[in-house]
Amino acid sequence: MKRLTTLGAMMIASTLVSAPSHGQTSTSAKKTTTKRTARKAPLKKKESAETIMLREMREKLDAQQAQIDAMKAQLSARDQQVQTAQQSVNDAQTQAASATAAAQQALTAAQAATIKADTLATSVDQVKATDQGLQETVIANQARIEDEVQSPTAIHYKGVTITPVAFFAFEGVWRQRSVNSDINTPFNSIPFPSANEGHTSELNFSGRQSRIGALVEGNAGKYKLSGYFEADFLGTGTSSNNNQSDSYVLRQRQFWGKAERGGFGVTGGQMWSLVTEDGLSTNNRTEKLPNTIDSQYMVGFSWTRQPGLRLQQRWGTPKTGMFTAAMAVEQAQITNFTAAGTIPTGFYFGGIGQNGGLYNAAGNIGAGNTAGTGAITTYANNVAPDVIVKGALDFTHAHFELGGLGRFLRDDYFPITAYTGTAAAPTYTYSMTMATHTASAGGIFGSARVTLNKYVDVAVQAMGGQGVGRYGSSQLADATLRPDMTLEPIRNYHGMFSLETHPTAKLDVFAYYGGEYAQRTVYTTPQGALIGYGPRNLNNSGCYALPTNTGNGSGTAGSLSAVSCAAPTRYIQEGMLGFTYRLASSPKFGRLQYSATYSYLQRNLWSGTATTAGLTTTGPRALDNMFHMGMRYYIP
Repeated sequence: MKRLTTLGAMMIASTLVSAPSHGQTSTSAKKTTTKRTARKAPLKKKESAETIMLREMREKLDAQQAQIDAMKAQLSARDQQVQTAQQSVNDAQTQAASATAAAQQALTAAQAATIKADTLATSVDQVKATDQGLQETVIANQARIEDEVQSPTAIHYKGVTITPVAFFAFEGVWRQRSVNSDINTPFNSIPFPSANEGHTSELNFSGRQSRIGALVEGNAGKYKLSGYFEADFLGTGTSSNNNQSDSYVLRQRQFWGKAERGGFGVTGGQMWSLVTEDGLSTNNRTEKLPNTIDSQYMVGFSWTRQPGLRLQQRWGTPKTGMFTAAMAVEQAQITNFTAAGTIPTGFYFGGIGQNGGLYNAAGNIGAGNTAGTGAITTYANNVAPDVIVKGALDFTHAHFELGGLGRFLRDDYFPITAYTGTAAAPTYTYSMTMATHTASAGGIFGSARVTLNKYVDVAVQAMGGQGVGRYGSSQLADATLRPDMTLEPIRNYHGMFSLETHPTAKLDVFAYYGGEYAQRTVYTTPQGALIGYGPRNLNNSGCYALPTNTGNGSGTAGSLSAVSCAAPTRYIQEGMLGFTYRLASSPKFGRLQYSATYSYLQRNLWSGTATTAGLTTTGPRALDNMFHMGMRYYIP
């Protein structure tokens, strides 16, 4: 394009140079023609070489100009085509952009439609799932309501829930040496060979341990309220017997109410003593009892069931360590008072029951099973309740307890003013003025229970102190008498070891060993006589003798009394092996289980005077072997 422009400029310059000559020539010729109209036209002047060259150059320039113009036209047309093509390209790009935008919009719309479709599908699925869940919930609720109506786990009355408690039992016991007892064993009455019952066995069946009861619970806002009672038929009325109807009376085992707020609780009524080992905190209904059929449980087991008031405060949880402090005041009683020798008689600490006062006033059974004039039981004139404190520490797989017991043993007496006579035959002169004395007693107790794994639980418990014999299963003596007729608590110890295993979900196998000890507590009177618990001059010469003929003509002369075997019990021990097999267990239909135990019992007396070799130092002992068996059905 630059070269064409230069060539054009040169041609224009040449034209400008030659332009005046061409004009001048034309003018002269015109003038000549005008002036010489009549003359003959002169001959054409011959062109000079310069003119020819200029003319040819002009012609070339004109041709070149024409070419230039043609080229310009072509360029203009081409530019027009380029512009048209560019416009087409722009239009195409615009259309493409519009198409892309439209496609994007279409894609966005499609995606939105897909999302809407997915959302709709999800919503439909959710609706279907909700509908299915609602249907399942409705069906489940209908089934639950029907199950609650047909098989309620509790009874709802106003604002409380009542849960029945019961089992139905068939049980039996075989003893090598008879103690004339139902399935419960009076451990401190194991007969010696000189008693005729020490030579005969017994087999007794019973359904009396069958139990009925209920747990009542209510939520009163800040307070959780509960009450519990249970009863069996191990009570004995004045006319109860095994002759035909087996009409034994209903017996109150537990009957208490409780109020809780947070970790603080108050319980009042008849319940297991706070001395009894618990399974969690010091909570009622978590007591850890031996798995025995014998309703006297096990030698060495610490327990009573009696009226009382219990306060407890709990801190923490078993996961991190839960501690509970508890205190209770409970019904007091002096049991198995024992004072051997020629003792003074001007004292008393209790009396026989009175029907008008609703205590048992039935007559006792005398020697040879004949009716006596004494009472079946006496009731202590208590000056204060037994006071018990206990701390319990719980972890996930362990429970520990430590506690103390305070007791107050009171008697009234006419003081002795003169001791006369001899050691063999002392006599006493009494004042006319009565006096009162209260002896302090009590002790400490504790237990530890550990779950080693899901198959094995190991536990040990013990109690020791003065005047605590009534808290052991063997019911050894609490107190004896001093020469001045005040009560002296007897030092007692008892304990029990437990090994409980669970080989399968249906089978428990267990072993226990327990022992109870009462210390010899002897005093010498001013006359030289020995009195108290286990004087060394007591006659044990007949403990191992053969029984004498004590028949009464009616066939009812069986007796546990040994002849010339006067010393009291020093130590009782029992070893037990047993199992429980749950044949069926269902939260809807209840549990059916079978149990059996074997026990070996040994009762040792304090030594006294004896003619049998070896008895002076070790004291006589009585042995018994027992088998218990049972079948129970527990309601769900």
